Amino acid sequence: MIDWRAIDTVLLDMDGTLLDLHFDSHFWLEHLPRRYGELHRLDEATQDELRARIIREQGTLNWYSLAYWSRELGVDIVALKREVQHLIGLRGDALDFLQWLKRAHPRVVLATNADRESLGLKLPLTGLDDYLDAIVSSADLGVPKEAQEFWFALQEIEPFNPARTLFIDDNPAVLESAREYGIRHLLGIRKPDSTRPERELEEFIALDRFAALLPAERPSI
Repeated sequence: MIDWRAIDTVLLDMDGTLLDLHFDSHFWLEHLPRRYGELHRLDEATQDELRARIIREQGTLNWYSLAYWSRELGVDIVALKREVQHLIGLRGDALDFLQWLKRAHPRVVLATNADRESLGLKLPLTGLDDYLDAIVSSADLGVPKEAQEFWFALQEIEPFNPARTLFIDDNPAVLESAREYGIRHLLGIRKPDSTRPERELEEFIALDRFAALLPAERPSI
């Protein structure tokens, strides 16, 4: 599927790509509305309004900002996330893939919309940072991956050749943005949330397992 001789840089998304999206889906759509209702003594209708409010921010920096939601809702989002942190985990064979990349490839960069508070929660629990050469959050750049400006800003701090870069992300809008920038090798994820059905991506090849990317004999490069 991938000619690794043509790849110098691997850019990886975190949530829904390396990590099971179930944690985030459950937290934002179930746990947070329920706990918000309990803390503020609100009815179910108000919880539904919160779900709609959260979804309206999709694709913006606010959508991904724990500080924004803590401020807007008057709750400690990080503390509420810790209540269900047992749901944070790697997808399928993501660890095998990361271990192979660490042995075989010169540059692996996490390019994520997760903010630093999210990273501070998830990295110690998953050990992802042991396998990464760099971590770039869209919050640091001031623009989400869905926008072209993200890729230009990323290029400034983490230079890469778009023609020799592989980018894997579960979000089709982000993949489209990366394609517009010129990244040649793009892959999606067929089942980012282990508790939800698989989906097909119309514009991009979607992975079932990372094993499909590995050379049969897994030689070092």
